[in-house]
Amino acid sequence: MAAAARLASRARPASRPNPAVGALLVADARLIARGVTQPGGRPHAEAVLLADLPEAAANNATLYVTLEPCAHRSQRGPACADLVVQANPARVVIGQRDPDPRTAGEGIERLERAGIAVEVLDDPHSARSLEGYLIRARQGRPHVTLKLATSLDGCIALADGSSRWITGEAARAHVHAHRARADAILVGGGTWRADKPRLDVRLPGLEDRSPRRFLLTRGVPPDGVSVINRPDQIAGMEGVQYLYVEGGAQTAASFIAADLIDEIHLYRAPILLGEGRRALGDVGLTDLADAHGRWHLAERRQLGSDEFTAYRRTRE
Repeated sequence: MAAAARLASRARPASRPNPAVGALLVADARLIARGVTQPGGRPHAEAVLLADLPEAAANNATLYVTLEPCAHRSQRGPACADLVVQANPARVVIGQRDPDPRTAGEGIERLERAGIAVEVLDDPHSARSLEGYLIRARQGRPHVTLKLATSLDGCIALADGSSRWITGEAARAHVHAHRARADAILVGGGTWRADKPRLDVRLPGLEDRSPRRFLLTRGVPPDGVSVINRPDQIAGMEGVQYLYVEGGAQTAASFIAADLIDEIHLYRAPILLGEGRRALGDVGLTDLADAHGRWHLAERRQLGSDEFTAYRRTRE
């Protein structure tokens, strides 16, 4: 299932508006087919996997799929649950139930009615690969990643606002790779006016993956940029499952204060700025005890001379 989830991650964000799903077919401990959601959301992963499979090839096999096979037909393709029933694998292992009310258990029931053994997991790898879709379906908003690039003493710029560049080329390329996996990117109005950031993807071959651009401001939106006035208005970002927030300090603080950050990407350069501009404004914290237990380390790596750490929000 972890391998299926890694496969699914390759489809993001090109699979939008559909979730990126991965599927593997295994028989006698050997991988015999795989599929992933295609650009634009169709065909689905199961349809890709089964498309060129020889007749009866799945009969003694196990299908691993990160999300419950869909149970609804559309003009864009058949229900994956029906396709799987026709292929008749011996067993289907599902990483996550689909919260879409058009499927929501019906896909599982359809497989079981056909006599296929079904195992449903609450698989963390699948949940991680689908978190934008799951958060959007369950909480009505996108998954939000906050990116911070700071000095060792927590500054994002000199006192005069100079910030190019805090981190090195390897770290900046890493940021662009994460931009390419986002549906939308957001900065505050102050950052936009001061820095005029392009907010695009500048990695060779991935330029067309530049996300939609948003500002958090009460001002008039520039051409090609959308505006929200408050962090909670991210719920109205139609078609956005993954939002990448790049600052500045007050914007970052407002999202943290609203408890809308699911993941923090922190890039730290081995420099000291002293009386520089701080990475965060007021987050509304009044008791130090409330700061503990909210974040846990998810990843750490070295990017040239800079250190990258990812922290995930600890939620029930």
